[in-house]
Amino acid sequence: MGRLDGKIAIVAGAGRGIGRATAKLFAAEGAKVAVLSLTPANIDAVVADIEAVGGSALAVQCDLSDGEQIKAAVDKVVAAYGGIDILVNNAFDPSAALSSVIDLSVEQLQRNFDMGPIAYLRMMQAAYPHLKASGAGRIINLGSASGLLGMVGYAPYGMAKEAVRALTRVAAREWGADGITVNNVMPIADTFGSDRPPLPNVFDRNGSPEQDIAPVILFLATKDAQFITGYSLTPDGGMIIDSAR
Repeated sequence: MGRLDGKIAIVAGAGRGIGRATAKLFAAEGAKVAVLSLTPANIDAVVADIEAVGGSALAVQCDLSDGEQIKAAVDKVVAAYGGIDILVNNAFDPSAALSSVIDLSVEQLQRNFDMGPIAYLRMMQAAYPHLKASGAGRIINLGSASGLLGMVGYAPYGMAKEAVRALTRVAAREWGADGITVNNVMPIADTFGSDRPPLPNVFDRNGSPEQDIAPVILFLATKDAQFITGYSLTPDGGMIIDSAR
């Protein structure tokens, strides 16, 4: 029996990396999964992989920086599946994520906010009534240690991801009475490629989206995590070892 049998999940930013690994794992655990991303070829490939092993998935093309497209995407999922139990917010624009402070433009920073906390907020607002109706809604936002640690070269990304962490904590307090948990995952994984600055973690490697990160997101989506909310889990190979959670 799958750990997500009967559940309906949206994974935003599911065309590659952590989002793709999460969508595939959720489907393997019994969820019906809406695969949201901008690039049709990517989401079609994820859906095909899921369906090839007997899972259920729905491809939804969506520019996650566009509020109207987000509303339309959520409506499409609800029309197809009848509700929403789980929302995973994972979108970001890797082409705009890295900059020093001195070189950072307002336009680049705005792009990180549009694809990060603003997109996450819009997804959360659109999904909220359905998550509340679920009675056990789960929201998992993808954050980052870059802002918490003040990582050199990650100024726009870190600023946006710290805003995601703040959004997560406030929503957890406001929506707890509705039976919705809201948590943050701050992973270290192969999402930037070889151009990222070095990582000061204990294991001295990037995490695997499939083996190291998606299972943590799955845990937060299950009943096992029903009493955890407003928290930041850090599958980061020991990059953060302190109490700043």
